[in-house]
Amino acid sequence: MKKQLAPQTLLYPVPVVLATSGDINGRKNIITLAWAGVVNSEPPMVGISVRPVRYSHDLIAQAREFVVNIPKADHLEAVKLCGSASGRTTDKFAVTGLSAVPAAEVKAPLIAECPVNLECRVKQVISLGSHDLFLGEIVAVHVSQEVLDERGQIDPAKAHPLAYCQGNFWRGAVSL
Repeated sequence: MKKQLAPQTLLYPVPVVLATSGDINGRKNIITLAWAGVVNSEPPMVGISVRPVRYSHDLIAQAREFVVNIPKADHLEAVKLCGSASGRTTDKFAVTGLSAVPAAEVKAPLIAECPVNLECRVKQVISLGSHDLFLGEIVAVHVSQEVLDERGQIDPAKAHPLAYCQGNFWRGAVSL
């Protein structure tokens, strides 16, 4: 027997990412997002959904680029802070101790401590209602050697990614 619920966002779990952005004045910011995912293969693209009232929305819309940084479970406290504090009033890099390093193709910084970084250029923005979907073409990928397996692929057991499910963060990766 199943219970019918009201329409809601119950796709689960979803990845937790830290999206970085910057503006022409050199200001940089981090936002925690759980609404992110692959949207295309050729060219490789990801989508991130950001509320228009968020500071990062303005930075990404202005610069037309962002970096998707995949944090490790060890970064949970930084992930929580980056999702609750506003970049308008808080330097999230300074507060969290995360390190901003220059990207190869975009002006938005990479987060050094994140084992995977996807540099993206905005190809399209779709207004959906509560969020705008930024579709970004992946123009460069950076992966820490320590999370690669013997075939050169990312090993989730080494990367320790975070997932988000119904208001809670989850850690761990088990291959079935």
